[in-house]
Amino acid sequence: MVFSSLLFLFRFLPAVLIVYYLAGERYRNLVLFLFSLVFYAWGEPVYLILMLAAILITYTGGRLVDHFREQDRDAEALLSMVISVCMSLSLLIYFKYADFAISSINSLTGADIPLLNVALPIGISFYTFQSLSYVIDVYRGDALVQKNLISYGTYVTMFPQLIAGPIVQYQTIDRQLRERHENAPECAEGICRFMTGLGKKVLIANNAGALWDYIRVMDPSTLPAAMAWMGIIAYTFQIYFDFSAYSDMAIGLGHMFGFTFLENFNYPYMAKSITQFWRRWHISLSTWFRDYVYIPLGGNRHGRKNLVRNMLIVWLLTGIWHGAAWNFLIWGLYYGILLIIEKLFLGERVAKLPSVVQHLYTLIAVVFGWLIFAYGDIASGTGYVRALFCLASNPAGGGETLYLLYNHGVLLAAAAVGCTDLPARTGRRIMRALGRAGGVKVVVSAVWIIGLFVLCTAYLVNASYNPFLYFRF
Repeated sequence: MVFSSLLFLFRFLPAVLIVYYLAGERYRNLVLFLFSLVFYAWGEPVYLILMLAAILITYTGGRLVDHFREQDRDAEALLSMVISVCMSLSLLIYFKYADFAISSINSLTGADIPLLNVALPIGISFYTFQSLSYVIDVYRGDALVQKNLISYGTYVTMFPQLIAGPIVQYQTIDRQLRERHENAPECAEGICRFMTGLGKKVLIANNAGALWDYIRVMDPSTLPAAMAWMGIIAYTFQIYFDFSAYSDMAIGLGHMFGFTFLENFNYPYMAKSITQFWRRWHISLSTWFRDYVYIPLGGNRHGRKNLVRNMLIVWLLTGIWHGAAWNFLIWGLYYGILLIIEKLFLGERVAKLPSVVQHLYTLIAVVFGWLIFAYGDIASGTGYVRALFCLASNPAGGGETLYLLYNHGVLLAAAAVGCTDLPARTGRRIMRALGRAGGVKVVVSAVWIIGLFVLCTAYLVNASYNPFLYFRF
C-alpha cells in the first residue's frame, strides 16, 4: 500500500483517523500500532514476523541495558547493547546483502555457490536503523527506556514513515510517544503538508519518472546527446520529488497523529557545494551516520588521516545502505571522495567562485552521481555517459528529441522551479498580502488543497506508473 493510491486515500487513512480520534488517549498508541501492522502486512504479510522479531530484539536489549545501568554494571549494559545491535544488523545483512556477497564471491573466484534468492523485505533498512537508534540512545543515556512494548512497537512500525523514512531517532520522539496533545490546527497543518507531498509525487515525480524510463531503455550507443541529458535530468527531478514527497507526506501524517518529525529535505538542488548538498538531502540518514558512526569513530579529530578514513567508512556504508550492488558502493565512494576533496582542498576556493558557478558545479556533480546510482549495470551506465558527451553514433538527435521536449518541456520547467524555495516564498507572500483577513486565508488555503487533491485523484484514477523509488532501499 502506498500513500499515493486510492486505497490509502479513501479507505485506509480515513479509517485509521476515525478510530484514532474516537479512541481515548490511553489507547492511541495501540491503534497506531495495529493499523501500522495492517499497513505493512498489506504488501508483505510474510515479513511481518521479521519486523516483530526486530522489535523484540531491541526492546529486550533496551530493557537489559537499563536494568544493568541501574545496578552500575556498565560492562553488562555494554554487552547487552552490542548483542542487540549485532542481532538486528545480522537480520539486515542476511536479507539485504547475502545474495550480493555470494554473487560477488562467485564472480571473483569462479565458484558456483547457489544464491539464497531471499526477497528483500520492504523498509528493512529504515526500521532497522530506527531500532538501532533506540537501544544506542538508551545506552548513552540520551533517551529513557521504553517499558511499554506497544509504545515501542508504535515507534518502530509507525506507518507514516515505516517504509521510506524519514529515519526517526528515538530521542527525538521519546516524549511524544509518552504524551502528546493532538489539536485541530496541527491536524490541518498535517493535511496541507500531506497534500503538498501528494502533488509533488503524482504530478511531477511520476511524470518525470515515466520520461526517464522511456529514455533509459533505449540503446545508449545510438542515444542522441540532447535526449540523454533530458533523460538524466528527468531522473534527477524524479528522485528528488519522489523521495521528498514521501517525506512531506510522512511529516504531514505525523502531524495528524500529534507527532513532529524532523525535516528530511531542505531544497538540496539549491546547494552551492557537495557538502551543502548532503546537509540538505536525506537529512535523517546523514544525521544517523554522523551520530552513530562518524562521531564515534572520532569524526574530524586526530588529523587528516583519520578524517579521510572515517569519511570513507561512512560513505561506503551510506552507499551500501542504499542497495546491495556495486553501483551503490561506487556511488558512496564517489561522494566520499568529493566531500574529502572539498573539506581538505577545495572548500574555500569553491566558496569564492560566483554563486552561479557554485550552483553549476554542484548540480553537475549531483547529476553524475545520480547516473551512477541509477545504473546497476556498469556497462550500460558507461554507454549512457558516452551519449551525454556526444560520443554515440547519433549525437545530434532529431525529431523524437524535439517531440519529447515539446511534450515534457512544461513538466521539466515546473520541476526546475519546484525544487527551489520560490513556490514556498511566493505562497508566504500571498498569505502576508491577505493581511488580517483570516477568513480569506482559510478559504484560499482550502481551495488550493481541495483543488490539488481533486487533480491528484484524477491522475490516480487511470495511473499505471506510481512507484516509490526508495521502497527498494
